[in-house]
Amino acid sequence: MFLRLPLAPRLARRPLVCAIAALLSSNTHAAEAADTGGPTLAPVRVVDRAVEEPPSERSGRYTVRRSRAATGLNLSLKDTPQTVSVVSRAEMNDFHLDSANEVLGATSGVTVERVETNRTYYTARGFDITTFQTDGIGMPFAYGNAYGDIDTAIYDRVEAVYGANGLMSSTGYPAATINFVRKRPTADLQAAARVKFGSWGSRRVDGDVSAPLVASGAVRGRLVVAHENADSYLDRYGQRKNLFYAVLEADLGQATVLTVGHHEQYNKATSPLWGALPMFYTDGSRTNYDRSTSTAANWAYWNSTFKSSFAELSHDFSADWQGKLVLTRNTSSNDSALFYVYGTPDRATGLGALSYPSRYASDNPQTLADLQLSGRFRLGGRSHDVVMGANWARATLDDLSLYGRGIGTALPPLESWNGDYPMPLFDAAVAGSAFTYRQRSAYLAGRFDPMDGVKLIAGARATRSDIEGESYGVPRTSRASDVSPYLGAVVDLTPEVAAYASHTDIFTPQYQLDQDGKALDPVTGRSSEAGLKGAFLDKRLNASVALFRTAQANLAELGGAVGGRSWYKGIDARSKGFQLDVAGELSPRWQARLGYTQLSIHGDDGEDVRTYAPRRLLRASTTYALPFIEGLKLGVALSRQSDVYAVSGDNVLRQSAYTLVDLMARYEIDKHLSVGANLRNLTDEKYLASLYWGSYGQGYYGAPRNASVSLNWTY
Repeated sequence: MFLRLPLAPRLARRPLVCAIAALLSSNTHAAEAADTGGPTLAPVRVVDRAVEEPPSERSGRYTVRRSRAATGLNLSLKDTPQTVSVVSRAEMNDFHLDSANEVLGATSGVTVERVETNRTYYTARGFDITTFQTDGIGMPFAYGNAYGDIDTAIYDRVEAVYGANGLMSSTGYPAATINFVRKRPTADLQAAARVKFGSWGSRRVDGDVSAPLVASGAVRGRLVVAHENADSYLDRYGQRKNLFYAVLEADLGQATVLTVGHHEQYNKATSPLWGALPMFYTDGSRTNYDRSTSTAANWAYWNSTFKSSFAELSHDFSADWQGKLVLTRNTSSNDSALFYVYGTPDRATGLGALSYPSRYASDNPQTLADLQLSGRFRLGGRSHDVVMGANWARATLDDLSLYGRGIGTALPPLESWNGDYPMPLFDAAVAGSAFTYRQRSAYLAGRFDPMDGVKLIAGARATRSDIEGESYGVPRTSRASDVSPYLGAVVDLTPEVAAYASHTDIFTPQYQLDQDGKALDPVTGRSSEAGLKGAFLDKRLNASVALFRTAQANLAELGGAVGGRSWYKGIDARSKGFQLDVAGELSPRWQARLGYTQLSIHGDDGEDVRTYAPRRLLRASTTYALPFIEGLKLGVALSRQSDVYAVSGDNVLRQSAYTLVDLMARYEIDKHLSVGANLRNLTDEKYLASLYWGSYGQGYYGAPRNASVSLNWTY
C-alpha cells in the first residue's frame, strides 16, 4: 500500500491545519528533535486521523511505529496482532545491504536459501515464503523462488509479517509475507550519492534525488539509479546490475493525489551456477572442495530483466475516509545458457562428474489491480476502523528449455577444472511451459474498540485462483476457491505493554505436480499466534515475543523424480515455536535489533520434516555513535543458525551450526560527506549456503571473509 508522505503542500490544502501549523512553526524543529533524538526534515502533520508512517530514511531508526502490512489497517506495531519485523533504510545504509538476499538475511526470522547464484528460495518458521509484495501488492512466485539479484536501492524499508497473512496476502501460507516499501517523492530537495569498492573487484555507484518540480510543490518527483559490477569468490562468476526508478506525485485537487512510477533492473551474470557441487563421493564420504570451486562453464550466462510500471489514485473523501486505486504492470524475463553437473565423483580419481548443458528463456508478465477503501466510523459512542478492498491479477508464464548435445560427457576432476567445455548446439531436445494464472479476491476487516484498552480485529478474505496450461509436457490446470477468516485481539496491560492473539485459516493453491503429473490440491490448515508486545522509550523501541502454532494438510514435499521431472507428495505438517523481536532506538546514539526464532516441525507420523530449515535462528545488529569521537559510528551484526540436514539416497548431508559476524564503521567528515567500511564473515566461516536442495546431494559454499569501503554524499 502506498504511504502518503507528510508533505507541506498537502497541509496547505486544509486551512485549519495550515493555521495550526503556522502557530506552531516556531516550535516545530524542537518538537521533532525531541521525538526522534536528532534533526529531521519532515514537517509535523497535524490531522484528525491516524498519521501515516513517515519514511524510515528520515528517522534514522531501526524500526517504524506503524505498518499496514498485516491487516491493511494503519496500526502501530504494538497494536498489530502478529509479529512484524522491519529492516529500515538506516540499517541498509549502515551494513551495505544492497540486495534482497542481504536484507532478508538480516531480518529476525527469514532464512535465505541460496540454492544457486541466481535463483533463491526463502523460508520462515520452517515454511516457504511464496509472496513478495511492493507497497502491499503482489502475486505468488511462479515457481516458488526469485530470480536474479533484487536490488534494494529504491526501497525505504522492508517489512516481514510472520505467520499466515490471509487478509493482505493473496494466500494464507504460514511462513511470512515480505513487503517492500518504495521510496517516495519529498516536499523538499534532497539528494544522495555513493561510490563503493569491495572484494573481488566489486564496484558500485548509487544516486538518489528528490524534489518539488513546481514552485507550489504540487508536483514532486524522485529519481534513483544504481550500477554495480563485481566478480566473485566463485571461479569465473561475475555479475553486473543496472537499476532505474522514477516516480512522480501530483496533487490533482484538495483531496486527490495521482502517483505514477516506473522501475527497471537488468542483471547480467557470467558463469553462474545451475545446480551446485556434488557433496558425496561414490564411497559415501563427504567431498570438501575449495569455496571457489564452481561447476559453471566459461561460456555460461544468465541475464534477467525486471520492469514495473504503476499508477495510484488516492482520494480523501473526508478526514475519516480514504480510497485508493492502484494499477500495476510487471514483466520479468530470463535468457540463459547454463551448465549443470551431475553424477558422483570417485574419491581416488575425482572422476565421475557428467555434463548437462541447456539454454533457458522465460517471460512472466503480470497485471494487477487493487481497490481499497478505509475509514473510521462511530458505534456505541466509540470510534472503530474498517478496511475493505478487492484485487484482480493475471499472469502468464512462457518458458523454454533447449537441451544441448553432449549430455553425459565425462568431466575432469572439479578441483582442477577451469570451466573449459565447448559450447554445444542446443538441439538435443525441447521442453517448456505455457500457462496462465488468474486470481480474484475481496476482503473486509474491522478493528473494534469495545472498551478502553481492548481492541478486537475481525475480517475475512475470499480468494479464487485458476491456472490453465501445461508445464514440461504435463497439464498444469487447477481451480480453487476459499474464504479465510481472520480474528485478532489486543489487550493493553500497561501503557507500554499489550497482550495479543490472532488466528487465521490457511489456503494456498499449489503448482507442484504429483507422481502422475497432476497439480497437488491446495494447502489448507490453521495458524495461530499469541504473545506480548511493547512500545518503549517514547515508542522508539518496539518489542514482541510470540508463541505460534500451525497445522497444514497436503503440503508439498519432494517425493523423487520420474522421467527427469521432480514430483511431490502432499504431507500433513505441524509446527510450533516462539519468536522474539526487539528493534529500535535505545538512545539517540544507539540503534539495535534482536531476533530469535525456535521451532519444531513434524509430519504425519511425528517425524521431523523440512530438516533443511534451521530450528533455531538468531539475528542481531547494533550501531553506536561514539560520544568521544564525534562523527564516528561503529556497528556489529551477527547471524547464527542451528545445524540442518537433508537425506540424499543412502547418505545424510549435514551442515553444523555456524555463526556469521559482520562489522561496520562510518565517519562523517562533515554534514554532507562521510566514509564507510564494512567487513563480512569476520571469522572466515566455511559453510554451505543452503541444504534446500540437499536431497539431490548438491550444495555450494557461502562467501569467505570480504570487505568494502564507500564514500557517501548527502544533501
